[in-house]
Amino acid sequence: MIDLNQKVSEVVQITKHIGYYIFEEAQKFSHEKIEFKGKNDLVSYVDKEAEKKFVNNLHDILPEAGFIAEEGTSTKKGERYNWVIDPVDGTTNFTHGLPIYSSSIALMEGEEVLLGVVNDITKDQCYFATRDSKAYRDGDEINVSPVKDLNMGLIATGYPYSAIDKLPVFFEIFNELMRDTHGVRRLGSAALDLVYVACGYFEGFFEFKLSPWDMAAGALIVERAGGKVTDFKGGDNVIFGQQIVAGCAVQPQLLEIVSKHWH
Repeated sequence: MIDLNQKVSEVVQITKHIGYYIFEEAQKFSHEKIEFKGKNDLVSYVDKEAEKKFVNNLHDILPEAGFIAEEGTSTKKGERYNWVIDPVDGTTNFTHGLPIYSSSIALMEGEEVLLGVVNDITKDQCYFATRDSKAYRDGDEINVSPVKDLNMGLIATGYPYSAIDKLPVFFEIFNELMRDTHGVRRLGSAALDLVYVACGYFEGFFEFKLSPWDMAAGALIVERAGGKVTDFKGGDNVIFGQQIVAGCAVQPQLLEIVSKHWH
């Protein structure tokens, strides 16, 4: 039986340490070092080196676990446990010097998320939770916003650059939300969008074409902070389903708008 409190504490320490490396590299990063995995899908040596550091350190604290890692540094699959790693969530921001990027680490047992850690790197703030705990930002408990009406909410999303054919549907949703909320923001890091829902900065977040490493940690943190997380149909196929609607008490209202337009 894994001691989740001990493991999440160890992961926070690892994530903060590697966060310092990422932040230091950001200060000397130049556009000449940008690489491309696909159109508008950027990567850098920092993503790759940070992921190697995560893989090595996380292996040390749970040797039997495998990895689901964005940059493919390790392809080891665990029979029971797997670490889900995004070393730099918000790589485009990072490569342009925009100080909004994070690291996202989750531990899964099968399809259940056991713990999640998201490091808001430029703020040096770590968000974390286990399936049995409250949600925290460093040492302080966090909770979702008390807002109950969507028209009083601020919503976050991400633009589907890898699914251009869905842009018309996305803008239908965007158009209705811009009329019925305090606004829609696009930060460029889904992991930060989620923890910002968890601590009440945003009332809701939706996005599609996401990967497990974008969502696993943040989704758990939202739930443990008192929020609700579903796919676009209101179901629980979130982590591997590529779509998410997360929020405080306004989540069902946000879900209704998203699902109404989604086709």
